[in-house]
Amino acid sequence: MKKSNITGKITAIYVRRSVSDKYKGNNSLSIDSQKADCIKYVGDDNYRIYCDDGKSGKDVEHRPAFQQMMQDAKEGLIDRIVVKKYDRFSRNMREYLNITNELDNLGISVFSLTEPFNTATKEGRMMRNNLLNFAEFERETIASRITDAYNTRARETGFHQNGVVFGYTAERRKVNGKTGSVLVPNVLSEAVIKAYELYKENDVSLQDVLVYFRENDVAMTAEFDGHPNHFKDFTRCRISFILQNPLYVRADKEVYKYFAAKGYEMVDDVEAYDGIHGLLLHKNNGGTPFIKVGYHEGLIDAETWLVVQDKKEHNKRIPRNGKSKNSWLTGLIKCPYCNYTMAMEVIPFKQRKYRYYIDSGAYSAKGCLKKHPKTKPDTVEQKVFEAMKQRLSELIIIKQENEKPDTKSEAIKADIIAVDDEIRKLLDMLKDADKALFDYINQRVTQLHDKKSGLEKSLLARARKQKRIDVQPLEKPLANWDDLSMQDKCDVASTMIDVIYLSDENGIDIRFAI
Repeated sequence: MKKSNITGKITAIYVRRSVSDKYKGNNSLSIDSQKADCIKYVGDDNYRIYCDDGKSGKDVEHRPAFQQMMQDAKEGLIDRIVVKKYDRFSRNMREYLNITNELDNLGISVFSLTEPFNTATKEGRMMRNNLLNFAEFERETIASRITDAYNTRARETGFHQNGVVFGYTAERRKVNGKTGSVLVPNVLSEAVIKAYELYKENDVSLQDVLVYFRENDVAMTAEFDGHPNHFKDFTRCRISFILQNPLYVRADKEVYKYFAAKGYEMVDDVEAYDGIHGLLLHKNNGGTPFIKVGYHEGLIDAETWLVVQDKKEHNKRIPRNGKSKNSWLTGLIKCPYCNYTMAMEVIPFKQRKYRYYIDSGAYSAKGCLKKHPKTKPDTVEQKVFEAMKQRLSELIIIKQENEKPDTKSEAIKADIIAVDDEIRKLLDMLKDADKALFDYINQRVTQLHDKKSGLEKSLLARARKQKRIDVQPLEKPLANWDDLSMQDKCDVASTMIDVIYLSDENGIDIRFAI
């Protein structure tokens, strides 16, 4: 805050106009109008104008002129403050009362030209506070209307709503009688396509993609829109965002199933997923996501995009921060009762290290009963390795026979049918249910829908993985297992295994991803 050069006490004239005021058609709220009226009122008094143009009245944090005025008031430079209306001063009731209380303590009064009641009386203060309450209500109503208008437009059209999108340029176009922003691929779209092509390979990480772009920055594009060297400032986080953004996918029926299984609200019917257009991800007022087919064309074919999503979701379970140094099954072993991951405890004793599993769920709010499974990590790793070799043999036979019934997928389908049957029976009971039963049915149906969503997601992921199984990259690592590093073993295991459930009662339950 800069120090003021004011000499002697002055009358402060505070004027403010928010962005929304420009579109209300009320010229009396213009900056020039406020200044003229206030200057006319103060007459020959020594004054200074504090102006916040284009600033909202919801808070003072983002109003530099207001903050400077308050600083001058605290330094004893201001005698009184004049405003056109009290809502220019603030539209936040709580904040206004705090500020005026502070000014009262400093002996500074606030006077409004259009609301000339005496705030020194309780009646005047009540009228002022009522006016500010209405002003705050108006501000919140306008904000709500803007949000509602945004969501309505997002649901009813496939226009891009706002923001810069890497690989696209927004152009104003008329579609179905309405005008809005449609994303058009630019020269950087090739970088998006390359990122997906690189990352879909099993042995390529986000860091590998990042290094590629930094090393090939000049080759990709020397300059675009006056901003050279786009890729030197890339981060893994930004690349990760690009690789999971549905905006880039040429969405087909499989992509529809993918999002539907994850529980997203699907605005368009499945027929709209034509394998050409990309998707727009929005959120409702409550924060729940919904998917809308955009007017723009996607850059990435659906199969590649889904492969990348499967890889990213699977990699979330596998730590890349060095924590796999104690076991190549890090992140894969879970408790079947609480579904928490089993952590590894390493205890050094007499020049040896003893490893034990710890159920993370035992330290959660609910607290799983089993803290330490009796089965030792050496036993688990040996049995899992043998199961991986057995699974590889089965996959080779499947590949040789070209086709074989997928019993796991059939079992998942049977579970989905069973869930649907239970939901239908519960819904049939609603017509005769009292309030207690109604609440139970509603809760149970919600649980069943969540369960069905998970089953459908597993079925879709399994179908895609079975479709592209290539056992050749697994044969050599498993044949030379003892020569692999801990991280290499972890990578192979995470490719083959979805999850391992470990308990003393049920032993080792391995759920393969392929």
